[in-house]
Amino acid sequence: MKIGLVGFAGSGKTTVFNTMTGLDVPVGFGGELRHGVVRVPDKRVDALSRVFSPRKTTYAEISFTDIPGEHGAEQKGLSTRALQQIRDQDAVCLVLRDFVNPAIKLRPDPLRDLEAFHLEGSFADYGIVERRLERGRKERAAAQEMAAFERMKRALEGGKPLRSIPTTELDRGQLKGYGLITDRPLLVIVNRGEARAGKSLGQQLAQRIAALDAAGLAFSASVEAEVAALEPSEQAAFLEGMGLAESALARFIRTAYGLLDLVSFFTVGPDEVRAWSIRRGTKARQAAGTIHSDLERGFIRAEVIPYTVFMEHGSEQAVKSAGLLQVEGKGYEVSDGDIVHVRFNV
Repeated sequence: MKIGLVGFAGSGKTTVFNTMTGLDVPVGFGGELRHGVVRVPDKRVDALSRVFSPRKTTYAEISFTDIPGEHGAEQKGLSTRALQQIRDQDAVCLVLRDFVNPAIKLRPDPLRDLEAFHLEGSFADYGIVERRLERGRKERAAAQEMAAFERMKRALEGGKPLRSIPTTELDRGQLKGYGLITDRPLLVIVNRGEARAGKSLGQQLAQRIAALDAAGLAFSASVEAEVAALEPSEQAAFLEGMGLAESALARFIRTAYGLLDLVSFFTVGPDEVRAWSIRRGTKARQAAGTIHSDLERGFIRAEVIPYTVFMEHGSEQAVKSAGLLQVEGKGYEVSDGDIVHVRFNV
């Protein structure tokens, strides 16, 4: 899962990136993409690892990309290059400034910056949609494709992001390659000053984020950077003292999984216990492809044990003896917590 971090100048985007990834890239050093990977904590992986004592334990991961803004401190815009880099991400995380930055003359206004970002993305998408419609009319493109682009045009003209169009009304399989920005899942982070670290989003901003079919959370990147620097045993007490129940990273991962509708399934054995992230509703054959393309190509069946069933019985053999091993075909929808063994032949 690739999440691109974007934000206007002075929003603290790179500080958020450092906080999430544990890296220490220089703030304000623009011009190149910075990448970082975060392990997704999962107590189920820990428990399975204790059972199998594998040579390797691998958690699901989130890949963060810090997308540089090529604009001056007062310019309220993202460059053409930055917009193109957003298109390469699975999801977008927009960082909004809600603290006084001496380098920025404009007062902090998260709602203003959210609207500016939405407008830029919508304008960029509208251009793509319009050009495709014009070309499609000349080429007499398929009616179904033209209807899809007309539907997107109406949404954009109505001020709605493309992600707001239900899948029942828009076949996104035909949109691959267009890189439509407002069709990307959007997570909004409001970056607050330390004094307001524990405050909620606020009703007006929360309502606007919801109206854009996005998700949002608020935290202080500077506070979270202090938390990350502490020993694990000290972090809980520090967070409690700030009026926070958990770290920003934990909240971010939970929110991102919900936004992208992700679930985790597991492969287990003496060599490796590993978590894999897939979209909810993914069929067994496609889930096998996330492990290796050969497994998808030569898929025969999937042997499935729900995590709770496995932990109740303690071993794969005990589950089989109880007659609870599920043998599923390619159309089975893999559920969160499934332990999957793929039978295949290539």
